[in-house]
Amino acid sequence: MIRITKIFRFESAHLLLGYNGPCKNIHGHSYELHVTVKGVPINNDSDPNNGMVLEFSIIKDLVNEEIINNLDHALILPARVDKSLIETLKGLEQKVVFTNYQPTCENLLTDFARVLNEKLPNNIQLQNLRLYETASSYAEWCLEDQTNT
Repeated sequence: MIRITKIFRFESAHLLLGYNGPCKNIHGHSYELHVTVKGVPINNDSDPNNGMVLEFSIIKDLVNEEIINNLDHALILPARVDKSLIETLKGLEQKVVFTNYQPTCENLLTDFARVLNEKLPNNIQLQNLRLYETASSYAEWCLEDQTNT
């Protein structure tokens, strides 16, 4: 087994409803997402991807399509936010993404893992996700920590 990692960057703002610190205000982050998958490198001289676990471009296309394109330069709001705010933002033609959860770094990662696990090729396993909110603060999702409870 070999692990490979692709790194992505995107800008987003979010609102943490009910939070009791400074992050209760709408604020943004320069996110950095590390996506690590694992698999067995192809061992077939006639395969153009011989020696690869997976082409990096496949990871790039998948993550961009499912995550980055949706969240880059968007405001991420929990769906339970006040409806008048939703109408105001729609009237201003703002890029807003609604989640069924509090859009914390931890919850975003859980959602990213769900989406990527559904879309990755069967022979490739999502191993690890790391989402930096700042240069020194990140949350991490690891396959080994997941249970079937």
